[in-house]
Amino acid sequence: MNNEENNSMSMADLLKDYDVKKLNVGDIVKGEILSINNDEAMVNINYYRDGIVKRSEISHDEVEVSDVLNVGDTINLMIVSLDDGDGNVLLSKNKADEIIAWDEVKASYKNNETLTLKVKEQVKGGVVALYKGIRVFIPGSQVSRERGVELSTLVGKELEVRVIEFDKRDKKVVASRRILEEAQYNEEKKALWNLVKKGEKREGKVTRIAKFGAFVDIGGIEGLVHISDLAWGRVKRVEDVVSVGDVVEVYVGDFDKEKERLSLAIKDIKKDPWEDAKATLKVNDVVTGKVVKFLNFGAFVEVLPGVEGLVHISEITEENIAKPSDVLTIGGEVKVKILDINSADKKMSLSIKEAVEKSREYEKFNDDFEGESLAGLFKDFKF
Repeated sequence: MNNEENNSMSMADLLKDYDVKKLNVGDIVKGEILSINNDEAMVNINYYRDGIVKRSEISHDEVEVSDVLNVGDTINLMIVSLDDGDGNVLLSKNKADEIIAWDEVKASYKNNETLTLKVKEQVKGGVVALYKGIRVFIPGSQVSRERGVELSTLVGKELEVRVIEFDKRDKKVVASRRILEEAQYNEEKKALWNLVKKGEKREGKVTRIAKFGAFVDIGGIEGLVHISDLAWGRVKRVEDVVSVGDVVEVYVGDFDKEKERLSLAIKDIKKDPWEDAKATLKVNDVVTGKVVKFLNFGAFVEVLPGVEGLVHISEITEENIAKPSDVLTIGGEVKVKILDINSADKKMSLSIKEAVEKSREYEKFNDDFEGESLAGLFKDFKF
């Protein structure tokens, strides 16, 4: 056997352990990490040349090579160049990850599965996140089911999302966090509806305010506290009692599970001031009250906190008046006589006119008594 044959056999023996098929730029191959340093990693790709992965092609983040790779790891790599000028194959982990990531994103979109990605930056209308190098846009309206989320606070955070738009050709991926939060919220709401009981006390958070009341979330269910149920006393403005964001204790009233309607009360339903009125007030008593509301036919006067009675316009004064405000003012103090009490229906009839007459009778009695001398009072008595 001549030297040429020996050389030929030696080369064959040398290459028998390697994949000598032709490699092309853009191919995805597997490689085992042989060594690493601060700038790159040396990789065995089962080829007659070793591969090199630069740090910039290992991760999209500013990290050390050793933070991502370890000697002995087997990873997917894309061939960037068959010769980097030093006889090595130039490789990219980022590009390989991106190709695989596109397949993963497509699969998650088709199967309604979730993805975990990291928010990179805030942009007009939302935020941009990265999933293994793929840019994913999350519109501001899809960031959360909560209102008023500051988009800048999401930068650098990981979010679990669901892909709602996917177009690989245009490299367009749109995702939503809100969908997942809504699904979780609905599950919690469904469970809570099965637990809620009329009359029980719960903690909630004021979410919205309207002229007619306040909406309170009790942990997945939003209920309405009507303005009349904010306090036992008369409330002019909801904002005078609660504000959005307040944590309050509420009592559960009537509810309809099918229509998801819930009535709540902030006033303590177990401490009805009318029970106190029933024990302390009686018909013909004259008490001092405060004018709280006008109607065409009369005025409401509060005689105890949370206890009001109606003074009909005919019971305000002996004079003929067109409306209660002709002689009364809101917030003004007046003496009233109790004409009738119905604690069960929380109704009371009052009279300012009769209270004034009773006061006059008392004053006249005092005047008559003070006008008589002791001798005159006892003139018919013999001692």
